Amino acid sequence: MLKRKMLSYLRQWRETHRSECLLINGARQVGKSFVVNQFGASDYEQFIPIDFIAHPEYREIFAEALDANTITARISLYIPGVRFIPGNTLIFLDELQECPQARTALKYLAQDGRYDVIASGSLLGLRFREMKDAPSLPVGYERQVTMHPLDFEEFLWANGYDPEAINLLRGHFDRLEPLQMGVNERMMRLLREYLAIGGMPEVVQRYIETHNYGIVHDTQTQLHALYLDDIAHYATPTERVKARSCYQSIPRQLAKENTRFSYAAIERGGRARKFDGSIDWLVGAEMVQWCQAVSSPNFPLSAYADDKRFRVYANDTGMLLAMHDFSLKAAIIDNTLTGPMKGGLYENLVACMLAAKSIPLRYWISADSKREIEFLVDWQGSVVPVEVKAGRGATASLNDMLARNDVHLGYKLIDGNVGRDGKKVTLPLWMAMFLFEHPE
Repeated sequence: MLKRKMLSYLRQWRETHRSECLLINGARQVGKSFVVNQFGASDYEQFIPIDFIAHPEYREIFAEALDANTITARISLYIPGVRFIPGNTLIFLDELQECPQARTALKYLAQDGRYDVIASGSLLGLRFREMKDAPSLPVGYERQVTMHPLDFEEFLWANGYDPEAINLLRGHFDRLEPLQMGVNERMMRLLREYLAIGGMPEVVQRYIETHNYGIVHDTQTQLHALYLDDIAHYATPTERVKARSCYQSIPRQLAKENTRFSYAAIERGGRARKFDGSIDWLVGAEMVQWCQAVSSPNFPLSAYADDKRFRVYANDTGMLLAMHDFSLKAAIIDNTLTGPMKGGLYENLVACMLAAKSIPLRYWISADSKREIEFLVDWQGSVVPVEVKAGRGATASLNDMLARNDVHLGYKLIDGNVGRDGKKVTLPLWMAMFLFEHPE
């Protein structure tokens, strides 16, 4: 059974929440339902899962009055034998996008307060935005959190690394102390495996069970097909073909020297006017990570947002690999891949690692395109540049930025070991898992 950080978050929420339900957002197949079912079964005396896709009839529970007593009475009508124990019952509203009235009901269940309520779903913002008569949202009565695919630390847990072993590695990061060569090479090998496999729970589980990359690839392509089906099913008729084309253009976007999103990579003569809405849809569906350019790399970065320039990354590197031929996996794991695509893949990897920490993705490129920083992060009142090198290349852009008095620290992520030169901290790529862990 895969261990997820979200389980600890759910337990913390139970101890600290007052009059609020929990709403878990996230792309399909990232493990939302699994972790809530695990939490409900292990931590509550009564757990009541209500899945609106598996049981469409459950939508009728919320077809009448939405006060807590009516809702619990109708739950008992549709699910005979349930019991409601105040303080020790969890109601789980799964696939919430299929029952908008249940979203409204969160307010009244939270006000009642006798039972804990968690809801989850995909495409929630999109579904409610597109409805003509969208229900009122329970503002002030729900706490939202986004769940991502397994991050690299969770992938290590799945591969038998316990928290104590990872804390030993974290100590090298904290002290900026180089690792033994064999240890670092082993971690880089695991990172390349994670890059090729990704963090989708079903894919990781199949890998742990079989260690068969053919089975892994088959599972990835099945999930990729499911994502394309979601576009066909949920996107508006005017966006379906365009959103699909945008999504499938990501490998071409990342294979360029400059990974700025290019509409011409979708189709000859492509323009923003045609495809902007499709990009918004993919971001809203959380199928992609959106990385915004800034016009100037200064604190706070949000003040310099440039809406016309951006990059798009796949929400999971395994889903990205599903759009490539199987042979790419061997090139990644054996570290024989060369060319711009290699850099784009590692950019995507680091983007996912930062996004899993809820860090907004931003980048900067100079007006003459001669200088760029892959990622910029607001941290402790200053901008921290993060440069990503699939190998051990030079870092002229990072050096220039670190020459500024208002930039106190910068990270260079490489296929190498730990080091420090003044403000510049060099880290092996896998140590991106430890960046920006502590709150400001």
